[in-house]
Amino acid sequence: MDGTLIDSELDLVKSVNATRAHMEMTPLDPALIASYVGNGAPVLIARSLAKDVDDPLVVRGLEFFLAYYREHMLDHTDLYPGVREALDAFHAAGKRMAVLTNKPVRFSQEIVAGLGLRDHFLRVYGGNSFEFKKPHPIGIQTIMGEAGAAPAQTVMVGDSAVDIRTARAAGVFACGVSFGFQPETFVEHPPDLVVDDLRELVRLVLG
Repeated sequence: MDGTLIDSELDLVKSVNATRAHMEMTPLDPALIASYVGNGAPVLIARSLAKDVDDPLVVRGLEFFLAYYREHMLDHTDLYPGVREALDAFHAAGKRMAVLTNKPVRFSQEIVAGLGLRDHFLRVYGGNSFEFKKPHPIGIQTIMGEAGAAPAQTVMVGDSAVDIRTARAAGVFACGVSFGFQPETFVEHPPDLVVDDLRELVRLVLG
């Protein structure tokens, strides 16, 4: 979701730096914070505080971050250009879509609803929906089962190596987007296809 459907960078940066201020620490560069996104909130805060995930400071920081972010997660967050049109086109064509993100599920569902997209998705799953987060394939395997779709009928779209590794683990087609948070990670984990705009994927899938 983050870096693929929504440009949430500014709200995440502000929330992380608000957390650091709460912990009496100086702010971090926005680009550095963006590079920490993709493995879930606990890892984001651990990296932002330069601590291990189970460090008591991270536990305290995460509690503040989650409370702050929930209040501000739609202050500046919006869909990337072309995303709404692409989702509308897939939805109209009867394509079954789901969100699989490492962001906490309640936040993910609220953002999807807040942006007026809830009816577009079969499911919205977050980092705490399953025993394992991406790149473990349990999430996408569950979605395929619920959608009645085989791996050969499934496309995973994402902005980072985490998403590509998830696609590979599940044996599905991997589409990367060039406009997300971490497209540089495609160097080590290249997708099957990279698009600059999700409407390109619509043309390829729907013709």
